[in-house]
Amino acid sequence: MRAIYKRELRSYFCSFTGWLFVAVNLFVMGLYFVVYNMLMGYPTISYVLQSIVFTFIVTIPILTMRTLSEERKNKTDQLILTAPVSVGRIVLGKYLALVTVLLLPTVFMGILPLFLMQAGEFRLGISYAALLGFFLYGSLALALGLFLSSLTENVVIAAVLSFGALFLGYIMPGISNLLSTTGTSAVTTAVGRILSCFDMVSRFDTLSSGYFEVEAVVYYLSAITLALFCTAQIIQKRRYNVSGGGLKLGAYSVTGIILAAVLVVVVNLGLNYVPEQYSSFDLTENKLYALTEETKEFLAGLNEDVTVYVLSEEDAADANLSKTLERMADQSGHLQVKYVSLSKNPNFYQNYVTEQPSAGSLIVEGQKRDTVVDFGDIYTYEMDYSTYSYQTTGYDGEGQVVSALAYVTTEEMPVFYAIGGHGELELEEKFVNTIKKENVSCEQLMLYSVDEIPEDAQGLILNAPTSDYSKEDAEKVTAYLEKGGNALIVSTLAEGEMTNFESILDFYGISEVEGTIVEADRNYYYQNPYYLFPKIESAEVTAPLADGLVFAPFSRGLSYEDTSDDVHYTPLLTTSDIAFSKTDITDSSDYSKGEADIDGPFVVSVEAEKSTSSGAVSHAFLVGGESMFTGLADDMAPGNNVKLFSSMISSLAEREASVAIPEKSLAMSNLTFSAQTAYITAILCVIVVPLATLITGFAIWFRRRRR
Repeated sequence: MRAIYKRELRSYFCSFTGWLFVAVNLFVMGLYFVVYNMLMGYPTISYVLQSIVFTFIVTIPILTMRTLSEERKNKTDQLILTAPVSVGRIVLGKYLALVTVLLLPTVFMGILPLFLMQAGEFRLGISYAALLGFFLYGSLALALGLFLSSLTENVVIAAVLSFGALFLGYIMPGISNLLSTTGTSAVTTAVGRILSCFDMVSRFDTLSSGYFEVEAVVYYLSAITLALFCTAQIIQKRRYNVSGGGLKLGAYSVTGIILAAVLVVVVNLGLNYVPEQYSSFDLTENKLYALTEETKEFLAGLNEDVTVYVLSEEDAADANLSKTLERMADQSGHLQVKYVSLSKNPNFYQNYVTEQPSAGSLIVEGQKRDTVVDFGDIYTYEMDYSTYSYQTTGYDGEGQVVSALAYVTTEEMPVFYAIGGHGELELEEKFVNTIKKENVSCEQLMLYSVDEIPEDAQGLILNAPTSDYSKEDAEKVTAYLEKGGNALIVSTLAEGEMTNFESILDFYGISEVEGTIVEADRNYYYQNPYYLFPKIESAEVTAPLADGLVFAPFSRGLSYEDTSDDVHYTPLLTTSDIAFSKTDITDSSDYSKGEADIDGPFVVSVEAEKSTSSGAVSHAFLVGGESMFTGLADDMAPGNNVKLFSSMISSLAEREASVAIPEKSLAMSNLTFSAQTAYITAILCVIVVPLATLITGFAIWFRRRRR
């Protein structure tokens, strides 16, 4: 086999064919690399590889068409057929030589990420998973080309057959999905699923997205093995005929091919029964496909049967959402996922809602109630004003599904009232969505319009009022708290007296420290000493934050006597010992400590539980940072401010665990290069390297031609 491998490899690089294949691939790779990575700044090469894989449709038939067909035409295959070498070794030697040619541009592409890492946060996991998929895709294409080359002695026919097979494999996802989604008969659907077995692209796309599936790798390896086995059978048949055999081996060859095909199908189908958590791995930076620990904990406690109906054919469903649902079903035996074809069951939704949900939406049915998760809520979008188009910025499939599961299994739905009318900071959409995910109803309440807080209130949200409460309004709040009410109270830096608002804090024995906290320890602030990254204390409500950070700009300290008999305090966020509160900020760039400034350390957020005179217990979270629960603050500690807010709401709602899973960001920070670096890289990758390869190949070919 080694001799055959060396002979084949030498033939590719002593002629112009191998050099041309490498040069063309290097040119296309370099061109797309410069556009996507250097100019557009994408932090992964997966986009490059997904864009250039189509070149295999043309380049691989040219590389493989002569491998066996020309030898058959020139009768030089007789030497191989009569050689004392097994057919399997012959085929494997030729195939490994082809793979070595493919390996050269692949290795070149594999070196580029090491260069890109110097320009920013580059995504290595996704990039090398995509590179593996690219190499496996190309290796399968080579195996098919080798097999088709063994069927004919005409190199043109071999090239055309290879081109046709690779083209069909490239467009097969569209064909199989079209049949599966538009066909109404079981036969059409079955044909669509059978054709999907010839889909060479979808598994590569899966790997390119950072979702490493064992099934995808096994598919390519098993398909390669089958193609090489079929090639060996074709050669074996001719070899047997040369040695005087008859028809007997022909029947044996067909039987062997059928058995091998069946074995490949069985192996691939068997992997479908392996739990997703054992057969796939999430390589994305933000763990897009992996379930959070909070979700796993929730599913472990799910003790009611729930069915999730996906309004789509399984083959046409959103890939990210399907993976999330599959992993959830693996975690709980009470969760079942079913796909409903809208073409076959157009009125299915009428059993649950009157208006038809969009395609791909979910209907979640539990024993108590059901709900709809619209597909439009699965992803979040933002306007890109440079292109005036909406860009997908986040994936919220896991959060929406967990929230729906909690909704259909929860006994009661708590109500929170957000107090208004005092210039309170309005909760932004991501925080409102967090409350909804907790299956908590949040309504605005103007205190002047009621005589008392409604009895159905599970809790109140007082979010950084900028003007003081009236005495009557403050009394309504404290009367509610005295009866065992709950509250999330965010302090404020508003100018002027806030006597009545402070009386609400005083209900828990808490007061605000005058001034604004300046953090003197560089480990606990970002750029500006007013931009705090406070220490996260160990507590049940802060457990979801793990080793993360919470951003608390322009915060006030909260003061209390820890020896109170009727109030239990749990500090959540604190400053360093050398922090101080600046009482007079005349210059925001002056961080020096003055004589009137107050020494720390300070508590930025605290949990308080008060035993009231009525015999009830009032539970509250108090926060000294008025901007802590805003989108800008959350962006500085991605997702952690929302997690803290969610955990507080969940605790006040008396949930065992939070069910508000934050959305996962799809936004990528772009790589940045100087114009000179981009220009030099473009010249090297698009011109110098491919041209040098071509010149080298031409020189070798021309020198051998003159001999």
